[in-house]
Amino acid sequence: MRSRKPAAMKPFVKSRLARIADVLESDVAAGKIPGAVVLLVHDGDVAYEHACGVRERANGTAMTRDTLFRIASMTKPIVSVATMMLVEEGRLALTDPVAMHLPAFEDVRVGVDAVRPRRPPTVHDLLRHTSGLTYAHTGDTPIHDAYRAKGVGDRRDASVDFIAKLASIPLLYEPGATWEYGMSTDVLGCVVEAVEGETLGRVLARRVFEPLEMTETSFTIDPSQHVRLAEADRGADGIDPLAYLYDPARTDTRFEPGGAGLVSTAHDYARFAATFVPSDARHSPVLLGRKTLASMTSDHLPPGYAITPLTGNFGVSSPLPEFGQGFGLGLSVRLATGRNPSAGSVGDVSWSGVSGTYFWVDPAERLVAIFLSAAPGPRVHYRELMRNMVYAALR
Repeated sequence: MRSRKPAAMKPFVKSRLARIADVLESDVAAGKIPGAVVLLVHDGDVAYEHACGVRERANGTAMTRDTLFRIASMTKPIVSVATMMLVEEGRLALTDPVAMHLPAFEDVRVGVDAVRPRRPPTVHDLLRHTSGLTYAHTGDTPIHDAYRAKGVGDRRDASVDFIAKLASIPLLYEPGATWEYGMSTDVLGCVVEAVEGETLGRVLARRVFEPLEMTETSFTIDPSQHVRLAEADRGADGIDPLAYLYDPARTDTRFEPGGAGLVSTAHDYARFAATFVPSDARHSPVLLGRKTLASMTSDHLPPGYAITPLTGNFGVSSPLPEFGQGFGLGLSVRLATGRNPSAGSVGDVSWSGVSGTYFWVDPAERLVAIFLSAAPGPRVHYRELMRNMVYAALR
């Protein structure tokens, strides 16, 4: 991102932007969050940036603008972009059955009765979360129990072991029938590995991180950089982050989860997010063609789709029709403004991370917004808070 220039402040009312820092500083003082980093980029220029609080309460290390965060599910849009680059090159198709690239899924079954699916899950299903895959922690069905019993997602496994475990468990739903947030993008990352013949981390580095100069984004960090990593409170707000937050400096990890594994900074992620703002193409490399980006940011969910009741963990970013939300290829897409309780524009795209991270891109306003914290408990509150405060500051 370019350095802030006086002209970059014109789209915003400076006094209204200042409220963001006031609110966050107050919340830090009240102990609601350890700290946070906010970055707003307008038309390629940094329009606002603020860091407050601490990286970790235990040692009181101050939060800085270059703090590293576990971005969790904000990994998903990056893997989705890499996937669509392969589609553009003719090496992959959205209609490809998953089993075409991962043969372990050839005999996949559905439901507790383990029946054959009406059709196989496809790459398209993986991108839009209609594959029938789920997460171990989002339910108590026998299928969720099997995920837990087999240790699906253990980062000590190789990708082939992860796929073997997952493919041996029935899908929770018929492919294409239900939007179920789960391990679809983790499987998508394995598809990318199979097509490219190298690890997901190397693919992302070559295709995304190096062209965009994202020097701080990776699946692992050197132990010397651990001091820069934001750490969530243990048990904060009733949520134990140790249940799902891993140590990126560990040396025994083999699996690079495309659904939740990356570490990044606000500026690095803003460089990626800017790829969804057409006007920013003159400032950074073009990863995808114009029509591919238009497809990714269009609603891909079929009429009358079902959605699982885990919506409280996603807030109004989840693809709830009553909120005017849909889902594209790796991102939530806003289809209407009036039905949504959070501010935004038709066509804006977004996604979040369970560790407390969130981003959205508003092409109509040429705006990229990044909010990074290590506060899992109140994460939905801050997604909605940031949207409302940022849009209130626009002229």
